[in-house]
Amino acid sequence: MTKIHIFGAAGSGTSTLGTALSQALPYTLLDTDDYFWLTKFTEQRPIPERTKMLKHDLTIYQNCILSGAICGWGDEFKAHFDLVIFLQLPQNIRLERLQQREFQRYGNEILDGGSKYDESKAFLKWASLYDEAGMEVRSKMLHLHWMSDLVCPVLRIEGDDTVKERVNIVLNYLSSN
Repeated sequence: MTKIHIFGAAGSGTSTLGTALSQALPYTLLDTDDYFWLTKFTEQRPIPERTKMLKHDLTIYQNCILSGAICGWGDEFKAHFDLVIFLQLPQNIRLERLQQREFQRYGNEILDGGSKYDESKAFLKWASLYDEAGMEVRSKMLHLHWMSDLVCPVLRIEGDDTVKERVNIVLNYLSSN
């Protein structure tokens, strides 16, 4: 495998697994947030610019792991991947992780009256839609649809495994295929 793409719902652990795998394998880690955001979490980069950047990096890095979703803007890259890993986690665990991450990033600013309160609430509400929403937002339905015409294998990892367990699942998969 030379190009691996890991994606799933916000809070499912795509960045964490990508980081751990890039430490276990001689692969370069790429994160979709670095292409998607011009200013992290506030200003989106125009689609032509992000696709140009990602195309460049997928060309220069022979062995790489791309963590994060590209549904809706990166469909042209489907054929670049040798393996897609789809992470699924129960909603309550994902949302708890996201709330903790929000607090780690912004501290008391996410609490009522804080400067990030409304932004954090909106983000968590958006993330809570994943399991039930349709194709109009980043959702499980959208992700399943996106995977439906992939030509590469898809490894699904479901449940609250530790990072080490997830890495071992992927390494075992890679060694047997």
